[in-house]
Amino acid sequence: MKPFDYQRATDADSAIATVSRDPEARYIGGGTNLVDHMKLGITEPGKLVDITRLPYDSVESLPDGRVRIGATVRNSDLAAEPVIRQRYPVLAQALLSGASGQLRNLATTGGNLLQRTRCSYFQDVTTPCNKREPGSGCSALEGWNRHHAVLGASERCVATHPSDMAVALAALDADVLLEGPDGQRTVPVTELHRLPGDEPEQDTVLRHGELVTAVELPSLPFAARSRYRKVRDRASYAFALVSVAAAVEVTDGAITDIRIAFGGLAHKPWRATAAERALHGAPATEEAFRAAADAELAEAETLRDNEFKVPMTRNTLASVLRELTQQEGS
Repeated sequence: MKPFDYQRATDADSAIATVSRDPEARYIGGGTNLVDHMKLGITEPGKLVDITRLPYDSVESLPDGRVRIGATVRNSDLAAEPVIRQRYPVLAQALLSGASGQLRNLATTGGNLLQRTRCSYFQDVTTPCNKREPGSGCSALEGWNRHHAVLGASERCVATHPSDMAVALAALDADVLLEGPDGQRTVPVTELHRLPGDEPEQDTVLRHGELVTAVELPSLPFAARSRYRKVRDRASYAFALVSVAAAVEVTDGAITDIRIAFGGLAHKPWRATAAERALHGAPATEEAFRAAADAELAEAETLRDNEFKVPMTRNTLASVLRELTQQEGS
């Protein structure tokens, strides 16, 4: 591991100033992803600015019904927070499925959002990878690609985003609050992560020096009946082959509002807008659920080893919506 300087931030302004003026500086919170990458030689920051002592470690219910989650709230604490379990159970379920208890006790809200792909070629510095070394090629295209993307990929990168939490946040229409050298701004979580295109090395729209300070959940009453389903190779905290986050409202047997996001299918959490359009106003039936999945997956492009993801996604979405709509009618 390359030697680096370490600095513990005492306030946001100084942390942002330090990182902004040094292109080799990085923020560190729980470090559950960044430290691994430093050990592997994927990234070699010259300076780490520790933000864990900044005042972003609380969950706050706002007067207008929104919920603000500080960027340094630990995943374990967020999953156990009563307002999250009651009003946004899909988020608590996603967090609990995302990692072991030991990792959840360290990992933070901001860090979880910004974690990088677990593509085996990205993590192996002896292999070509456009995300790690732009222009070197994508080993996964002709290599082992069982876990890789079927939506939104490019010839330069077929990696998937690993976060479970981010999939739930995408379904909930969450916003990400940022602070940087140019001031504050808010980015919808659905626009935070980038598709690979010609620049797969750029994971997000964050500018250097920008700091995630919070995530805000909208007031969404029907999200109290929501679910996260993760399909993986083993129950002991593997990354998703396919995941579904969904919230649905049913009135007189018809779907009146719905939110769906997929994980394990793309370079970013995939908001299923085509499926949502197909289901809005439709009867809450198995046929409608499967037709909506097909509408979303119409543009899917599979690789040699991951064709199974298309029927798996269809079946998982239908299962989740069937359970939620039966729950609505109970």
